Amino acid sequence: MATDAVATDAVSAGTVSTKVPGVWSAAADGVSTSAFDGSRVRVVLMLDIHDGTQQEFLEAYERIRHRVAAVPGHVSDQLCQSLENPTQWLLTSEWESAAPFLSWVNSEEHLDTVQPLQNCVRDTRSLRYSVLRETAGVHAGPPKGADEQLRAAPRVGSNIVRHALTFTVRPGSEAAVAEILSGYASPEPRVDDATRLLRTSLFLHGNRVVRAVEVRGDLQTALRHVARQPEVRAVEEALNPHLERERDLDDPQSARRFFTLAAMPAVHHVASGGQAAAPQRIALFYPVVPGAGAELARLLARQDEAAAHAPGNPVRAATVFHRDDLVTRVVDVAGEPDEAPAFVLALRGAAGDDGAAAQAGRLLDTAAAGLDGPLTDHRTLLRLLAHARMRPLTDRRSPAS
Repeated sequence: MATDAVATDAVSAGTVSTKVPGVWSAAADGVSTSAFDGSRVRVVLMLDIHDGTQQEFLEAYERIRHRVAAVPGHVSDQLCQSLENPTQWLLTSEWESAAPFLSWVNSEEHLDTVQPLQNCVRDTRSLRYSVLRETAGVHAGPPKGADEQLRAAPRVGSNIVRHALTFTVRPGSEAAVAEILSGYASPEPRVDDATRLLRTSLFLHGNRVVRAVEVRGDLQTALRHVARQPEVRAVEEALNPHLERERDLDDPQSARRFFTLAAMPAVHHVASGGQAAAPQRIALFYPVVPGAGAELARLLARQDEAAAHAPGNPVRAATVFHRDDLVTRVVDVAGEPDEAPAFVLALRGAAGDDGAAAQAGRLLDTAAAGLDGPLTDHRTLLRLLAHARMRPLTDRRSPAS
């Protein structure tokens, strides 16, 4: 059961790979993060509960555990109590893949379900992993799920976690919000010896804000550190009157709900390895047909992976962020994006995937974007790029990044 009782953000798990009989092959070079390989996911939630609330916590868990067991994609969970410290508990759960877990943990249903646990919990830490190997005891029968496919190799990448938050502001307040988000003082980037805030990029599209962050080390530790910084607190308080979804930052439950529902996990990241003196960072907010967000995110991930080392590709790195029908890509581009819109939009037909443009045409709300031509047409792609491209507000990097 993934309760994440006080965590405000989710971290994606897994890696993209190619399916072959009996195994998952190693991920293509450059792909370090993805939620789309179909691997099972193990979630580990470490909980520290208030003194004397052990029975209350267990009874609350008993009341909700069967509701969580009915969530699509949930396989099993175990609740454990420390042998040495009665206030330390461990909750592990297994999920069929990362996608249903991320959908659940960032939902209002999840928040409402785990509410009975909140009064008992002092602190939590959530860890999420893809299952690579499973070994049964010598005298046990075949391991559960033995016929499921596992990846043959681990992911290879740097110690960097990417995440985004998205929210909307009241129409007419965009200029004031842009001024607030572009002019604030940067918080202290160092969290501790193991964790550091590397980069924060803020974008605006209509009345929607997207804040993308890069952290070296532990994401949740960094987010909690940032939330305590006076510079950030001042910005958040200044934003409050302009938000469409109201919140009270002095109320932990209100703040937790806001940031959970604003979470936009990174579901895929790929880097080409190419060098550029100063690649330009842009963000794209895709017009999605209702109900097509997950399929579009998968398509963009597949396209980014296939094009990572293609000749003429100016994209040096791309991250797909997704929740529900919200799909955003943050892209580092060498040169001007208009010079290669198919690469920048991740809609270039790749070998063995010539139907990418046709598939995108089904998933994108072309009418909302004002498109009247096929997505194989250069001028149509330029119009889509202009429509999807978000307004940059600020892009800040710490000295060590």
